[in-house]
Amino acid sequence: MLFVRPAGLADIDALMDLAYLSGRGFTSLPEDRPTLTDRLELSEASFLGQVDDRAAWYTVMLENSETGQIEGVASVKGGVGISRPHYSFRVMTLSQYSSATQTRFDHNVLVLVNECGSCSEVGSLFLRPGKRQSGAGSLLARSRYMLIGAEKERFCDSIMSELRGWFDEADNSPFWEGISSKFFRLPFEEADRMITSTDGQFIPDLAPRHPIYLQLVDAAAREAIGKVHRHGMAALTMLEREGFSRSGLVDIFDGGPTMTCRRDDIRTVRETRRFSVRIADDAPQGDAQPAGAQQALVSTPYIAAFRAARMPVVIDGGTVVLPAAGAAILGVDTGAEVQVCI
Repeated sequence: MLFVRPAGLADIDALMDLAYLSGRGFTSLPEDRPTLTDRLELSEASFLGQVDDRAAWYTVMLENSETGQIEGVASVKGGVGISRPHYSFRVMTLSQYSSATQTRFDHNVLVLVNECGSCSEVGSLFLRPGKRQSGAGSLLARSRYMLIGAEKERFCDSIMSELRGWFDEADNSPFWEGISSKFFRLPFEEADRMITSTDGQFIPDLAPRHPIYLQLVDAAAREAIGKVHRHGMAALTMLEREGFSRSGLVDIFDGGPTMTCRRDDIRTVRETRRFSVRIADDAPQGDAQPAGAQQALVSTPYIAAFRAARMPVVIDGGTVVLPAAGAAILGVDTGAEVQVCI
């Protein structure tokens, strides 16, 4: 059975492996062991409640209970822009009118903004190739919302998610080549590394202070604005199903879109209910299901020792009947409370 659990320092090798597999432009998974080690340390402290809610960064791993193989990773940040501002480009329209010529022009522009300081963030969603069509992505993605719903007061009223921008067949970013590189004048990999391993001061130092008129930008760069990486289309679809929509913000390096949703409007958060557990000794294993059972996402109702998995359940009033194997994965006994979302 696949299940989601908190990441720890013992996961550093698996996390490095996933970082290498994630490829170019996946900024939230840098191929840098010290950076990822620091992140795992922060995650452990966050799950233990040793970090201020806004500074917390929860990293979770998708694990196969039978093999111990780590199949994916995802994360939730308690707050964005805590230790440094979080910069984006906003796509805007500037209108100009001349009464002398009776002419009006609408100009699409990019403007550097810092608008995400009141958001929590879900991100770093990555699965091993071959696992993306098995329902594992949905389990991993939705587990983040179960975590948020477990203790909603730890998170902001608005949740954001940044998707990786478009890269062409040669693995180059048209947005970076046509726009951002003109200002930062660094190789993409170097800028990508600096965003996670430095204080980010190079961004306000070098980023454009005036609107960028898109009519002056080459077509490939314009077309890449807000376009999602081919490997990110499934993530976009899952976000939209949960109620996320495009905010009009794009990443300053690759032009990928920023999606946002009110915390309490996220479908999984909104539809999750809490039940008392009853474990059926004769609960079917594997794909077999008892009469009246339905597949559901089930998690513990607290952040410390968080666990989540999909399993067949039977809801009976205020009680949910779990298979013994599923209850063992979650670490719950009869009478415990769990979160359930169909």
